Amino acid sequence: MSDRFMDEAVKEAYDGIGRGDGGPFGCVIVRDGVIVGRGHNRVVSGKDPTLHGEICAIRDACAALDTFDLSGCELYTTGEPCPMCLGAILWAGIDRVKYGCGRADAEKIGFRDSAFYDAIEGGRLPLEQVGAEECRRLFSDYAAIKEKTMY
Repeated sequence: MSDRFMDEAVKEAYDGIGRGDGGPFGCVIVRDGVIVGRGHNRVVSGKDPTLHGEICAIRDACAALDTFDLSGCELYTTGEPCPMCLGAILWAGIDRVKYGCGRADAEKIGFRDSAFYDAIEGGRLPLEQVGAEECRRLFSDYAAIKEKTMY
């Protein structure tokens, strides 16, 4: 069964592949039945490991809607979002994610998303807290500002 928004995400991925931008990852963001953001993987062309299709689509939707809050939106992506993209999706407030291929499908063609999930779940990413006192002072100073954006 075909889905018109997933079809658009697939077209976006093919566009990126055709340009040599990166892998087969395309994405669209939809609000009230209208596409408000598009993106595809631009890691190779942009020489930036954060330029995943979901990130590019989130940036496009935020610019189009003039907001950082994408509540009320759905995201369609050709591949299961990686941990970085999941974080961005959560920060953007997107309500629902629909994806085509899963992690195992991506691994079959050479992508290593499972390694990132394994590193997070296995605690292999070394995290060390430093400068806590200075950073707490910074946070306290920020909290004292009367009118601020909480993002």
